[in-house]
Amino acid sequence: MNKVWSELNKTMQTQIKKKDTYEAGIDTLFGLRNQLMETLTSFNEELSREDFDAIPFINADGYHSKTIAYSIWHIFRIEDIVANTLISENEQVFFTGNYKERINSPIITTGNELVKEQIADFSKQLNLKELYSYIFEVRDSTEKIINSLSYGELKKKISEERKEYLKSLNVVSNDKNAIWLIDYWCSKDIRGLIKMPFSRHWIMHIEASLRIKNKIHL
Repeated sequence: MNKVWSELNKTMQTQIKKKDTYEAGIDTLFGLRNQLMETLTSFNEELSREDFDAIPFINADGYHSKTIAYSIWHIFRIEDIVANTLISENEQVFFTGNYKERINSPIITTGNELVKEQIADFSKQLNLKELYSYIFEVRDSTEKIINSLSYGELKKKISEERKEYLKSLNVVSNDKNAIWLIDYWCSKDIRGLIKMPFSRHWIMHIEASLRIKNKIHL
């Protein structure tokens, strides 16, 4: 793992445990996310369309077995679902912004159900310009939500009603590779969600994307 990102992530996790360092922890989180977003922005500036759709590790186990386009979609669909549907109980940016049509996506889910050639085919359909509009809008939406949280709210768990509502949206596939996500998210408190979808999850998929990029440009 990138040492700078790893250290920022560890620092943030320690800081948000205590009330007197909570606000500093949120600053650390946003600093980490800014660095990660810079990497995603650099992809948009440096890579060709074919690079975004390439799947050089198609038979591997791990996050690098995807495409860069898929990885970006996946990070931010998960964040949009968790931040808006589960934490703030708002409508997802994906729906308010009409992003299914704008991105030209055949799915509204996180994409966990897709494998191998399905991932490659999915990636080729996406409008990258609109995908990037989506990720910036989701990032801003999430950070407003996080800024509005008090330290005391970090212990709040997701209600059973919210969990059932999430299921009704069909934004998580019933496929065995995806359906576990609902129980996983809803077993955590808000602090736990900040530690994963909003930080560590970004790191894992962006590092995998860098591995894909480096393989393509050997």
